[in-house]
Amino acid sequence: MTQRCGFVAILGPPNAGKSTLLNRLLGTKLAIVTPKPQTTRRCMLGIVIEGETQIVLVDTPGIFAPRRRLDRAMVGAAWTGAADADLVMALIDAERGIDDDARRVIDGLAEHKPVAIAVLNKIDLIDKAALLPLAQRLDETGLFRRVMMISGLTGDGIEDLKRDLAASMPEGTWHFPDDQLTDLSERLIAAEITRERLFLELRQELPYASAVETERWTEQPDGSLRIEQTIHVERDSQKAIVIGKGGRQLKRIGELARAEMERSFSRRVHLFLFVRVTEGWAESREHLAALGLEDEG
Repeated sequence: MTQRCGFVAILGPPNAGKSTLLNRLLGTKLAIVTPKPQTTRRCMLGIVIEGETQIVLVDTPGIFAPRRRLDRAMVGAAWTGAADADLVMALIDAERGIDDDARRVIDGLAEHKPVAIAVLNKIDLIDKAALLPLAQRLDETGLFRRVMMISGLTGDGIEDLKRDLAASMPEGTWHFPDDQLTDLSERLIAAEITRERLFLELRQELPYASAVETERWTEQPDGSLRIEQTIHVERDSQKAIVIGKGGRQLKRIGELARAEMERSFSRRVHLFLFVRVTEGWAESREHLAALGLEDEG
């Protein structure tokens, strides 16, 4: 059989379920998932094999109205991921419908004109009778080759979607070894794991004011890992919240992140977290570059 290989950019508004869908298609957890919008900050690749086809999924940050340099870099990364893909999968939250965020995605697609399909996600959350009019509205834009319906959470429609993506990929040799899951280094995966804990454990806006950087990665003689990470925040008051009374909050974040890392890396991990006030990190090109982001504005 002829090999196929191509790139599929998962594009959509914040909280449309892009990372959940990526994890479902991969069959394992790679992207961090939280109930809060704008969790994903950089494009990451997830590599799926379907028969003789290698599908390289590009999980992109959500499309939203940017304010900070960080926001512009995130949105820019999303559109760059879409421009470089063989196919764009526009993920729309079926429960929210075509709201302002979805319209922003649709308008961007009308401007960039990539080869695209629309995928209605979270169909388990709404009445089935409401899906057909929504699918029709998307079809009438003329931007999409087809409209599909799935639930990234329950897995409904996922196998059909995977087969459809595979059939849409161009003929060509595979770009990655058949056992490779992602392009992320283990250092970046570790930083993402800790950042996920910040989103899940801290309230309101604080996670958005923080970044995690893996500073040191040391292989120990007994086969374990020593990982040292810095959590960057913007103000002293935020540092106090991350650390918590008597250091309890930071200890809890570290314990939960370490346990997740041990599951991901299949070995013992010694995790050391440090909190540093780095004023204006979200406006710093240097710090955005460390996160794998570029801002040309």
